[in-house]
Amino acid sequence: MNARVLRLELRRSRTLLFWLALTMVLYGGFMAAYYPTLVRDIATIEQTFKTYPKEMLAAFSIEGNLSDQGAYFNAYVLSLVWPIVAAMAGILIPTRMVAADLERGFLELSLTTPVSRTRYLVTAIAVQVAAMAILAAATTLAIAGVLPLVGVAIEPARYLVVGLLAFAFGCTISAATTLLAVRTLSRGIAGGLIAGALLLMFLLQTIAKLVPDLSAISYLSVFRYFYPTPVLDQGSVPAGDLAVFGLVAVACWAGAVWLFRRRDLIG
Repeated sequence: MNARVLRLELRRSRTLLFWLALTMVLYGGFMAAYYPTLVRDIATIEQTFKTYPKEMLAAFSIEGNLSDQGAYFNAYVLSLVWPIVAAMAGILIPTRMVAADLERGFLELSLTTPVSRTRYLVTAIAVQVAAMAILAAATTLAIAGVLPLVGVAIEPARYLVVGLLAFAFGCTISAATTLLAVRTLSRGIAGGLIAGALLLMFLLQTIAKLVPDLSAISYLSVFRYFYPTPVLDQGSVPAGDLAVFGLVAVACWAGAVWLFRRRDLIG
């Protein structure tokens, strides 16, 4: 890893990270502040949800008792907004240092310095890890910080685990994007493929919820392994899900480094 390249790339990412983190802080904090109101009106809200199609409720992960912190924040923050923010950062940042810089003619300049391709891409990966850590922390700290202010007791360790799970989810997206960016050398193609894959996996997860006979297809979806509800409500640790995210992320990043060392950047 190269310290100068790391500082440069963190600087290039600061505006995107600022606005995404601010979005999650404001939105997460607002939903946390609204939580006591929802608990007071839960009977009316649940009666309203009974009039909605079950397909719509399944698509937005509205399930269980919404007066529980896990069900509420999973439905309104973690499974609704966090995947979008993670996908934006996980597509824009990984595709910039390879594909976008190559298209602008900046990558050749970077690689003419004494920085090896391996160190260059490892530095890019370090930026992705830092970015996802910042965004995951902003999301969970906004919720965990506001709830006590509105009189809601929390288990800090549970939110720490949720933050780790959100971080692992985002890293998986970043790693897959990095591999595709190195393989295609095109920001548009790599970003489009990842966005399309996420949409497809979201649909697979929704179908699996609606059709019990097809529940096995959920194993093909990244959203199956991102389920914070039992973490917040029961204090469970999703070791298996974290392991899946970790293995996929490490494999994709390792594959990207191996391929980048041998990739012809001309064609």
